[in-house]
Amino acid sequence: MFRVKTSWQLVAAAGLALAAIGATPSMAQTAAQNRREQRQEQKEQRQQRKAAAQREGKHAGDWLNRYKNLPPEEQKKALENDSQFQSLPPERQQKLRDRLQKFNNLPPEQQQRIIDRMETWEHLTPEQKNKARDLFQQMQQLPPERRKVVQSAVEDLRQMPPEQRQQAIDSDRYKTQFSPQERGLLSGMSQLPLAPAENPGESQPEDEPK
Repeated sequence: MFRVKTSWQLVAAAGLALAAIGATPSMAQTAAQNRREQRQEQKEQRQQRKAAAQREGKHAGDWLNRYKNLPPEEQKKALENDSQFQSLPPERQQKLRDRLQKFNNLPPEQQQRIIDRMETWEHLTPEQKNKARDLFQQMQQLPPERRKVVQSAVEDLRQMPPEQRQQAIDSDRYKTQFSPQERGLLSGMSQLPLAPAENPGESQPEDEPK
């Protein structure tokens, strides 16, 4: 025979069932809220990193312009006294010291080219920066001997007025010397305000000494 539940047992069971039903949406809502907060936090972190990179890039060009004529030892002291430099982790600080030393070993005209590229990079739009990074990655995928030839052609294109660059790329001479992929690279680079010469990544501020 089946045992008949008392009234208070039925009420208790119903109450537990209702509580369980009510708890499920609450837990789901909490999980969804946590996900939204996590996405928002990640978005804010990305924006902060982007803003910091932009500030660092601008600061790098200004810093080099201000101190490039000082003796290396005085530059090093100025760098280590810089508040932004002091806020960086030790490995990043050492990287910047090494890059500053490398910068000081370059001829003056090459130093100025680096500073000019940093200044130009700072004024690129986000879309242009993304395009420059993509072109640089494509360039790195070329065989070393072809990369050197393409970079030499970029240097030639830089000497031409912008309206003549695409005409040269579409000429029979370029079609004979370069593959369609290489001419696509040349076309993309020639459309940037400052097409890269020795190294397309050189104009990126995060790769330069602060």
